[in-house]
Amino acid sequence: MDGADVIRAHLPLLPDTPGVYRMLSADGSVLYVGKAKNLKRRVASYTRTEGLPNRTRRMVAQTRAMEFVTTPTEAEALLLEANLIRSLLPPFNIRIKDDRSFSYIVIGRGHDFPRLMHQRGGSARNARDADRFGPYASPHLVGMTIATLQRAFLLRTCDDGVFASRTRPCLQHQIKRCSAPCVGRASEEEYAAQVQGVRDVLAGRSAQVQAVFAAHMTDCSDRLEYEDAARWRDRIRALTALQSRQDINLEGVIDEADVLALHAEAGVACVQAFFFRGGRNQGTRAFFPRHDREEDAADILAAFAAQLYQDTPPPSLVLLSHDIPDPELLAEALGVRAGRRVAVETPKRGPKRRTVEHALTNARDAHGRRLAERSTQATLLAGVAKLFGLPEAPNRVEIYDTSHIQGAFPVGAMVVAGPDGFQRNAYRRFHIRDPEAAGNDYAMMQETFFRRFARARKDDPDRKAGLWPDLILVDGGLGQLNAVHEVLQTLGIAELPLAAIAKGPDRNAGRERFFLPGREPFGLPPNDPILHFLQRLRDEAHRTAIDSHRARRTKAITHSRIDGIPGIGPARKKALLHHFGSSAAVASAGLSDLEAAPGISHAVARRLYEHFHG
Repeated sequence: MDGADVIRAHLPLLPDTPGVYRMLSADGSVLYVGKAKNLKRRVASYTRTEGLPNRTRRMVAQTRAMEFVTTPTEAEALLLEANLIRSLLPPFNIRIKDDRSFSYIVIGRGHDFPRLMHQRGGSARNARDADRFGPYASPHLVGMTIATLQRAFLLRTCDDGVFASRTRPCLQHQIKRCSAPCVGRASEEEYAAQVQGVRDVLAGRSAQVQAVFAAHMTDCSDRLEYEDAARWRDRIRALTALQSRQDINLEGVIDEADVLALHAEAGVACVQAFFFRGGRNQGTRAFFPRHDREEDAADILAAFAAQLYQDTPPPSLVLLSHDIPDPELLAEALGVRAGRRVAVETPKRGPKRRTVEHALTNARDAHGRRLAERSTQATLLAGVAKLFGLPEAPNRVEIYDTSHIQGAFPVGAMVVAGPDGFQRNAYRRFHIRDPEAAGNDYAMMQETFFRRFARARKDDPDRKAGLWPDLILVDGGLGQLNAVHEVLQTLGIAELPLAAIAKGPDRNAGRERFFLPGREPFGLPPNDPILHFLQRLRDEAHRTAIDSHRARRTKAITHSRIDGIPGIGPARKKALLHHFGSSAAVASAGLSDLEAAPGISHAVARRLYEHFHG
């Protein structure tokens, strides 16, 4: 039975209602996810293959099963379709390919002195006891904004554990970025007023806040309190700097809007997104959605807009560069997600159109840069294939390195590169579990490889998911190469292309030696572009391994031995640390010594003693 017959067999049982359908291949993988106002009519259109585009014909030919979900409305079908595309990544759908989460500024709730912080992606979306502001296109922009807000409002950024254990003001207070509420330098009322000021600024009410600051400065000056007046002056300057840090404004048209402009050429589409919140530009980002060459620009933009807001709530207005099919349906679906009305417009003139044109110019520029980068990257990957004797340019290169300090906090790291550059969403970090391997570079690399490829054999034995490398690079010399090759032989996958890159004499860059199984080591001229490319891959793996090691070490250092003991909350933890000076001293204290600590009862002291000595 061919694909059209498979689809035709489902028609008698399909309802004339909205819903979502999935086309499945012979191995059960999802080929395509679609939504329909009328499921029966939409699915029936795939049985008339003569009038279908070539891409759709290929999809129908591969279809061996279908799944269906009905929905109350077409808008809900559109939302479900977008969710499934983002989670299943079907190859025949237009889909967003972007490994960066949006950034948010978050103000905590449920604490007398809320914390100002930066969160990304899911951690921000799942922050229930917090107010979040965003999205911001750039984490760097969020960092600069938070630093400016600290200078203007003196809110804390430390976590609750540090806050509870402070006995004197920290450096942030000394440099006038925190009011030190941890040690009573600011009352709850004063701090709450500062928190409200931050909320007002992030909501676009900076002018009102600045007027209040100016009144305070004038009042202090009139009373000849010039030091206080200077402090208010500095806070006004910080607010002014925050307001002036704008690339482009929406010319007062609306406080909250997103601008999505698409430029498509040579089989590559670029969507430039501008984000406006509170009347301010919160950054831009270029997206490159995956799509078939035959896809129309309007269809690409419509699919992109539907998927974009899986990660962030939509604004009240979305401006598009192209007229899309059924904009009312998209507006209804986004309104369902936002819980309020959302307008979708394609402006033709006026300030809104000028903003869209500006975004289009940026989209064209980003598109040109991507084509140039891909051309360069493709040339370099072709050179790598020739250097290592591969049949064709690799689509997926995996590079490995390890890091530790005298065996402590050992980690392995895997980074991935391909025709589009580094694929950071595919990176993996491995905390080395075998205590015998810690400090042994060969054993650490072997554990990393065994865990990586034992999992790959289990999850993707047929190697159809695109998760197997076309080339493996190891940071090291002949010893690392032999250790890794032994693991691959044990797992029965020794055919995977493998090479090691070792620093030359005195670890000089430019004198690297390359090792391959069954070949003599060799080098490349210091000015060879292929050498520079491989160095960049190696350095990215080295950086990732070191960052992972440092993060693990920092987490261990900041974690107290008292944490997690039942009955020991922040107040008792603070009392113990103040009394004994360190968690190590608490662990070695006797029962009578523990009872002498403020706020520690006999029962709590015994629980502590038994925890460390039982």
